[in-house]
Amino acid sequence: MLRSSYRGRFAPSPTGLLHAGSLVTALASWLDAKAANGKWLIRIEDLDTPRIDPQASEGILQQLALFGMKSDEKVIFQSQRTSAYENALEKLNQSKLLYVCKCSRKRIAEFRSETLSPGSEMVYPGFCRPTLNTICNVSNRSGAIRVKIPENTIIQKQQINQEVGDFVLRRNDGIYSYQLAVVVDDHFQEITHIVRGQDLESNTPRQIWLQEQLQIPTPIYRHIPLLKNNVGEKLSKQTKAPIIWPKNTVETLEYLHQVNLHLGLGLNQASERSTLAEWQEQAIKAWTNLKKSF
Repeated sequence: MLRSSYRGRFAPSPTGLLHAGSLVTALASWLDAKAANGKWLIRIEDLDTPRIDPQASEGILQQLALFGMKSDEKVIFQSQRTSAYENALEKLNQSKLLYVCKCSRKRIAEFRSETLSPGSEMVYPGFCRPTLNTICNVSNRSGAIRVKIPENTIIQKQQINQEVGDFVLRRNDGIYSYQLAVVVDDHFQEITHIVRGQDLESNTPRQIWLQEQLQIPTPIYRHIPLLKNNVGEKLSKQTKAPIIWPKNTVETLEYLHQVNLHLGLGLNQASERSTLAEWQEQAIKAWTNLKKSF
């Protein structure tokens, strides 16, 4: 069978090793790529250096390999691509979309407590937003760099200017934001399809808007249900989700059966004589049928 033009990816942040929720996302993206006879890539999103675990990147790659998932191309690391983000920032600046924001978290938090009800979303109040559209000094490290969202900017039913507001592209410590980096890297890796968790669905309109401003293609997005613990919390490092590290094929297939149940693949529990390759072949066929109902 000829390889398709499909290019998917899994992009973990190495703040710790993978848990079962991460496995769901990784496997769903892998299955989608393999069902399309496409390529599946791994990108390590290690920009947020204060939160990075130096050992986690290699550990994550080892975990994925235990489940039969390896990148079809060289793994890239965001920490090695800051010049690309700088170039994208400058391109947006030439469109007079950026400004320096010197607001402290304390000032924004105080505004929130004074004006918003508990639990409501915080939209940047625009304290530093200039009245005129001008090119700003992006080399200025005295504050964060925000992007100006025009009035009535609506993408996928989200009115970004009202629901999100002017969001940060580079923090005041010089670290580029997830929103900018993911857009630049998806374009660099020529990603055509993105399968990820529902917790990132609200980010998609911002990323599509940035793609439009940078005049780069928009991938096809699909968001899958999150795996939750017994009290209804999303499995995450914050909720102390246990690390997954199978010691043998039987344990590997047991983990994969739990993912199978969550994704609704409809596969039976594998026997002790089953191999990982056999399970993957069945799972790819099941995913091909399942995705027709999305």
